[in-house]
Amino acid sequence: MGKQDLGFDYHRYHRLLTEAVDEDRRMALIELLIEEKARDRLAAQRASDRAAMTAQTIAKVLGTARN
Repeated sequence: MGKQDLGFDYHRYHRLLTEAVDEDRRMALIELLIEEKARDRLAAQRASDRAAMTAQTIAKVLGTARN
């Protein structure tokens, strides 16, 4: 991992990892990482959908303006 991801809270995850001294805490950390990654992917998909809808709307407006 050369560059840190802007959305990745390295210090928080490092602290949680050092606190994961038993199986329950390790499993909780793994579940948290999975959950947060899923949330990030969903947010990225929503942003992509919004951008596509905006581009489509602009194309329609520009197309209508030319006619």
